[in-house]
Amino acid sequence: MKQLIVYTKDYTETQELGRFLGAAAGDNMIFLMKGIIGAGKTTMTQGIARGMGVTRNVTSPTFTIQKIYHGTSMDLYHIDAYRLEGIEQDLGFEDDFDNGGLTVIEWSEFFPGQLPDDYLSVDIRPLEGDRREIVLTAHGKRYETMLEELL
Repeated sequence: MKQLIVYTKDYTETQELGRFLGAAAGDNMIFLMKGIIGAGKTTMTQGIARGMGVTRNVTSPTFTIQKIYHGTSMDLYHIDAYRLEGIEQDLGFEDDFDNGGLTVIEWSEFFPGQLPDDYLSVDIRPLEGDRREIVLTAHGKRYETMLEELL
């Protein structure tokens, strides 16, 4: 398991890191966003979308659960699982995992048992002011290779 720790000083740098991740993402990849409310999960996802060529405004899908954005080479499936806590039924989101796009899941801890073994964990930790510590952990060879290319 490969891990990369990045420190950003503000919103712009957090989005820029996301842009690099979005540009490096491949078909059927999954990024799991973790962090407290206000940590920057949606901010990071906005950068990921820009890196994929998405031109629409990216907002949190808290109330709709999922939003789909069309990028230049693949789609972005943006899921917010916050409201799914305690729900055990199969909601069919795993179908999106094989649709040729990138799936980003905020609050993935509320989505247990429905996640594949391979994914990139993006743990965002607020520090003083607007600074963030972002821990990228690769689970699977594709994600390890992606992190190596980012170094």
